[in-house]
Amino acid sequence: MSSQAQPGPSSAPAPGGGVTLPPTPEKLQQSFDYGIWYALSLWPALNVACSNHWGGESTLDKKDWFAGAVSDLFTQRPDIDYEDVECFLLQVMQDEFDCNVEDDTEVEVTKTIMALKKKLVEEKDLTPFRELERRYKNRGQMKMNIQVVENEDDEDDDEEWEGFGDDQDVVMDTDEAPQLTAAPTMPKVKEEPEVDDDGFTKVQGKKKR
Repeated sequence: MSSQAQPGPSSAPAPGGGVTLPPTPEKLQQSFDYGIWYALSLWPALNVACSNHWGGESTLDKKDWFAGAVSDLFTQRPDIDYEDVECFLLQVMQDEFDCNVEDDTEVEVTKTIMALKKKLVEEKDLTPFRELERRYKNRGQMKMNIQVVENEDDEDDDEEWEGFGDDQDVVMDTDEAPQLTAAPTMPKVKEEPEVDDDGFTKVQGKKKR
């Protein structure tokens, strides 16, 4: 038998003298799903939206749905690019959390998710996932300086919203990522048509975001 090394990747020795096996596809997918959840949870804009329940009574459930929807997006479109992911993040924030993100923080969130996917899928490297997990668990009280702009169309708000101070503390409620499930389609509430005194249906303009 030749003593010459065979071509191909070699496995690093495990601490106990054995061979460290590469992560299974199931482990890689689970890490990607949880990594997305961590990346979204570290997003200041989403953190503020959840803390203030801008998504309604099911705000926290929507955040879990959000992570599953991003994961499904990559399953359906494996070659999706940065711009489309950014647009998806902004659209969900607008549609489901009534939050118009204008500080470009979606760019960093997208870079984090795309880098996580590259490392897990192409290199089968769990290091970036573990780093995200560490950042989330060690986040403490997230310091954020976010300007909240009142929607001009919200006629039901009688009092003016003054926004957050420079050092507003927002604390996430949980230390562990939830068990993610397949992302369902969030229901949309259809507005009833408004009829004037003459019996004509008024045409409603699209709500300005």
